[in-house]
Amino acid sequence: MILIVDFGSQTCHLIGRRLRELGVEFEIVSPEDILFNIEDYKPKGLILSGGPSSVYAKGALLIDKKVFETNLPVLGICYGLQVMAHLLGGQVHPGKKKEYGSTEFHVAKPNLLFSGLPAAFPVWMSHFDEAVKPPVGAVVTGSTPSVKVAAYADEKKKLYGIQFHPEVYHTPLGMDILANFVFKVCGEKPVKKVIDTEIMIANIKKIIGGEKAVCALSGGIDSSVAAVLTHRAIGNNLTCFYVDTGLMRQGETEAVVKTYQNFFQLNLKVLHAEDIFLRNLKGIVDPEKKRKVIGETFIRLFEKEAQKIKAPFLVQGTIYPDVIESQGSKHSARIKTHHNVGGLPEKHGFKIVEPLWMLYKDEVREIARKLQFPPEVVNRHVFPGPGLAVRTIGEVTREKLDILRRADAIVTQEIQKAGLYDKVWMAFAIFTGVKSTGVTGDERKYGETIALRVIESKDTMTADWVRLPYDLLEKIANRIVSEVFEVVRVVYDITTKPPATMEWE
Repeated sequence: MILIVDFGSQTCHLIGRRLRELGVEFEIVSPEDILFNIEDYKPKGLILSGGPSSVYAKGALLIDKKVFETNLPVLGICYGLQVMAHLLGGQVHPGKKKEYGSTEFHVAKPNLLFSGLPAAFPVWMSHFDEAVKPPVGAVVTGSTPSVKVAAYADEKKKLYGIQFHPEVYHTPLGMDILANFVFKVCGEKPVKKVIDTEIMIANIKKIIGGEKAVCALSGGIDSSVAAVLTHRAIGNNLTCFYVDTGLMRQGETEAVVKTYQNFFQLNLKVLHAEDIFLRNLKGIVDPEKKRKVIGETFIRLFEKEAQKIKAPFLVQGTIYPDVIESQGSKHSARIKTHHNVGGLPEKHGFKIVEPLWMLYKDEVREIARKLQFPPEVVNRHVFPGPGLAVRTIGEVTREKLDILRRADAIVTQEIQKAGLYDKVWMAFAIFTGVKSTGVTGDERKYGETIALRVIESKDTMTADWVRLPYDLLEKIANRIVSEVFEVVRVVYDITTKPPATMEWE
């Protein structure tokens, strides 16, 4: 057992996910309860997560210094490194610049944590504060071009701190570092576990019993897996609804309905609700309000339809990144409200069933393959629940959506032609709402600006922009300004997550 102390990091649960992959049991606990948890769980080690706060701020989230007198091995990650430095005689100051994304880490002093690793390797950073002096008794074990104390260790006390995030996909050797800590430092033994779909089906059946349920199907992998698992649990007591919100991509409704009819054989009903959604979104600019309006509109539609068939349960394809970004842990900050998590109104007539809520996207895809889903569903690019509403900056209108749909279709077509669709995580267009001067023919024209975003990821918690070939970027841009008359300029978003999110809203 390893205890993970949650200081509010967006990737805290991703640390647990990595330990699960290593076959190690873990429990995520709050800093204020850590001494009681140590007594209860009797762990072999502690991991202190990252967090959004500053250790020197008033009311900062810290832990009791007695934790370091328990002789347990401790690994501090990002904010966790700073907590140890702050409490154990080191110093933490605001950084000279924010550091987000990939950087090169150099091992200054070999130690057990970096055993078997090269002298330099890429890591993923997400911080502003930094330790300028390690804890008393600890030595600096690594640095980056921007941070001198990017890692430290007191091997006698088995205390280790790293400023970067080993749990994220974009630290390629991160799993090796976590494995070194839990196996070589803590002495844990791996026990491999697999996701058992039969247990998941049995749990759904236990929750719903002989009653009826409705499922919100978007065409995406999450809701599809949730629907199929639920169908296997309760059969024809499940009714699935696909809502055409008017916020879908070009040709999406037709393609989704065809896939469900040909393969899944679910009881599917299509609700055409474009007018309702656009009416409710009229005049709304704030992204959070958009998500909440969409969530409210969804739930009221489903309530109305569910009442017709007397279904008390609503099945959703919520996955863990949705929960985390919607502030799903005690000390984490809300990044954005997902329409099917924080976007739901407090009062509604459903009992919510979320079979996938503790899973990440790649785990859901693994289940889909076990269930023998067709490749076009398994490999379908992630599409946000609120649809093109969060890719349309400002008020959502039919005219803006029409422009965005045509531009977005071109992006998808060209990515597919280049053989890159299955190699990238997402590729899409954004209606920026920024007017820009262009020249068409011999005339000046004040038109729209479309942004392109093509990113690679694994679990949605971090992302990097894809280095597309220049000739492909040129082809996409030329087609958009030529075929989408309202657009005069195309730009490419080269921002990582963090500091940006995947979507623009």
